Amino acid sequence: MGKGKILVIGSNATRIEIQRGGTGPTGQYLNETVVPMLALVDAGYEVLLATPNGEKPFIDPASDSVQHFDDEAAYRRARDFFDNDPSTNQRRTLRSVIEGGLENYAAVFVPGGQAPVVDLMQDEDAGKILRHFHEQGKPTALLCHGPIVVAAAIPDARGFRAALIAGDLDRAADLARGWPYAGYRMTVFSGSEEKPIEEQILHGKIYFTMPDALTIAGGEVITGPDFEPHVVVDRELITGQNPRSDHPIAAKLIEALERAQVAA
Repeated sequence: MGKGKILVIGSNATRIEIQRGGTGPTGQYLNETVVPMLALVDAGYEVLLATPNGEKPFIDPASDSVQHFDDEAAYRRARDFFDNDPSTNQRRTLRSVIEGGLENYAAVFVPGGQAPVVDLMQDEDAGKILRHFHEQGKPTALLCHGPIVVAAAIPDARGFRAALIAGDLDRAADLARGWPYAGYRMTVFSGSEEKPIEEQILHGKIYFTMPDALTIAGGEVITGPDFEPHVVVDRELITGQNPRSDHPIAAKLIEALERAQVAA
């Protein structure tokens, strides 16, 4: 019998808005999604990947490479897991997970890639899920761009994102009043880490940086050196800064789960 079920929230976005109009390609990072999931499975937990519309996330081609893994074998294992494991192929929507009972899950994990910036950070069901885990004090882990999804816990998350895109930062801050994560220490993909993606893949700038958005919402954002592993833990919230934080955030999440089991 497993130790418990972990909900993994994925994105369905494939394009992201860029300044001066138009969109650029985006998706979810393979290593950020699968490395923590495999670590949880190896530790005895059951994992379930669910998305807003129930379809599997689109993997950003920039992440579909051995360079993001320890070696070729690790990359092949990750690719096979994402392609073929039942936990990534059940076609569950976030709404169906809520209706089935969030009390069935011991923790929630949100991986990155830029895709969550498009849909998950303003998704009503994602907001309900995060508020539940916050209220219950259950481990809540988010990686790279994933931490932006805590903005979904803002009552009018869609309005908050729209205000950020419009550059109306006072409006965004006003909408974030009462945010459950106000005052939490957290990390997220930095503005300087974003620049190579904007220059080499998007060929344009996105409308807001992740640290700015979370700071405006009321978070205490702490970023480390670019593309070096960095994880911040504050109460139930566990955040990792970038793709290289995949193994460290998995370890911190498993530690939190083990502590919760001992305390139960």
